[in-house]
Amino acid sequence: MLAQIIQHVGPVRPGRDPSRPGPEDHYGSLLRAIVGQQLSTKAARAIYARLLAHFGGDPPGPEQILAADPEKMRAAAGLSRAKVGFLRSLAEHALGGELELDRLHTLPDEEVIAELVAIKGLGVWSAHMFLIFHLRRPDVLAWGDLGIRRAAMLAYGLGELPSQDRLEALAEPWRPHRTTACMYLWRSLEGLPVTGGEPDPI
Repeated sequence: MLAQIIQHVGPVRPGRDPSRPGPEDHYGSLLRAIVGQQLSTKAARAIYARLLAHFGGDPPGPEQILAADPEKMRAAAGLSRAKVGFLRSLAEHALGGELELDRLHTLPDEEVIAELVAIKGLGVWSAHMFLIFHLRRPDVLAWGDLGIRRAAMLAYGLGELPSQDRLEALAEPWRPHRTTACMYLWRSLEGLPVTGGEPDPI
């Protein structure tokens, strides 16, 4: 059970993951998230560094993304054509005002999720990671993350990975600290074979 995990793991601090260095601003964090989807940490960092180099060393703003030649940007950074399209979708939503960057940190969790999943290439998993590691929201249950589901399965002796509904029911007593519970669940898997998360499909 979660209490046993907490006792075994010891203190954890929710918030920004030091293994995921990246921009502090909302737009830059989302851009970095898209670049790194479905890649190893090492590959994601390399491609992100090449993207920055293509734009003179700084994270490109939405105007720069839309003004850049998509094929040149793709070739220079090593991005897939799909990810270039996702970066352009993010830029279009930011410039068009559909993504309320200035207000994003003030919106309730569900409204943040709704704004992010409207962007091509960002799904609920990415939105949960943004809420947990960038906005540092205290009560987020990352129900789509394979690591969370596996840890819950092991902790509660389930015969299979829990569905969203089952996991939400298990997590109900964890409110309003479900982010902290997720941290403990992730930590409980240390030393076991890596299962990773479940990045949004591309």
